[in-house]
Amino acid sequence: MIFDRFSATTRRRRRRAEDLYVRLVNRSRDPWFYDACDVPDTVDGRFDMIVIHAHLLFRRLAALGEEGELLSQAVFDVMFKDMDRSLREMGVGDLSVGKHVKGMAKAFYGRTQLYEEGFIAGREGLRQALRDNIYRNSTPSDDAVERLAAYMEQTAAALADAPMDALTAETGPFPPREDAAA
Repeated sequence: MIFDRFSATTRRRRRRAEDLYVRLVNRSRDPWFYDACDVPDTVDGRFDMIVIHAHLLFRRLAALGEEGELLSQAVFDVMFKDMDRSLREMGVGDLSVGKHVKGMAKAFYGRTQLYEEGFIAGREGLRQALRDNIYRNSTPSDDAVERLAAYMEQTAAALADAPMDALTAETGPFPPREDAAA
């Protein structure tokens, strides 16, 4: 197992995960979310947008079997390694970085569970999950919440049938953003 991390397949998966994570972060930084959807442009708001996009990607990868699950785990590992690095750059002390990362992982799992429950419950359930997570410290307009919920549903639908090659292509995994409307 120790030599597994040096295999060509593992290295290729790691590169794919790094590329996917960069695209995920780039999509999360789209000013549209902060302008049209009233997502707070704060460290927490940006983390929340990364969580949304990671959730959308991971739910698709989970449906692609073992390779999808392995790639999902690799993206998750890259994401939390980046979170660790970011905390250090922000000046969080070495002794407390682990505690902060653990809290972020807990927040990640809690939020993704609420988003998945929201998808299952329908549009109102998804809007409530957004209010509880993204907008927990603010009062957005109903239109802003609706736009973000519609965006999530449109993106999930676009990803639903995407094969692995499309997800990992240079143009993947997220389709061009439409101005999500109700």
